[in-house]
Amino acid sequence: MPKDSVAIERINSFAFEAKQADVQPEDPVLEIPLSEFQHLLKELATTYNQIAETVRDAGILRGRELARITEDNSRALKAEKSPITKFLLLNAFIRQHLAKVREALKSRPQEGGKVVQVCSKIMARAVQIIDYVKTTIQDDPLRRKEISFDSQQVRILFKGAGEPMPVSRRDTIQAMKKAEALWPALNCGHRPNDGRKTTRLIAKVEDLKDVGPMIMVALSDRYGKQRSTLSI
Repeated sequence: MPKDSVAIERINSFAFEAKQADVQPEDPVLEIPLSEFQHLLKELATTYNQIAETVRDAGILRGRELARITEDNSRALKAEKSPITKFLLLNAFIRQHLAKVREALKSRPQEGGKVVQVCSKIMARAVQIIDYVKTTIQDDPLRRKEISFDSQQVRILFKGAGEPMPVSRRDTIQAMKKAEALWPALNCGHRPNDGRKTTRLIAKVEDLKDVGPMIMVALSDRYGKQRSTLSI
């Protein structure tokens, strides 16, 4: 081969290598079986459902509203064919719930009392009792030093609050005990020297001057029955 041809070939070879050095390497490709990727999707869906349960249990979203959102999300995932897009959608849905949690944490009370979530009839009735106590001591012209009311008076309170049926004595007492658990300043016990052992709530007004429990949200029992798990 003539020397000129060899020189030209070397120059061309050097130019080619220099050009290759300027080119950025392509992104590495990760290959995984589709079954493994689907497993990742299921794990991410589990994470979504766990966060959704937290959002529901904390009262950030009502059960009915959460069920509607979850059904819409499930429908969007099932309509999407690309596993990658499904993955991105799931991630976006999780971030939406996290944003709700972040907003709720920012707006929660900073001081005073215990935040109570109402998620059962017993709890809701206990809250009625607590609200009644707060109203009574605030609007008390007699300036009583002690407040006391028995289970019969509490049943009348429930009836006046629009209960569709009379509340049983057992359920009334459960609500009174729950009110005591929520607000320890209340003392639930039996009336002294009462052969019928009538249950009553009693407390010193001075002990009730703290803010007491703060009710964050009330969730009806029927909300818990709404579908709130996501499927892909």
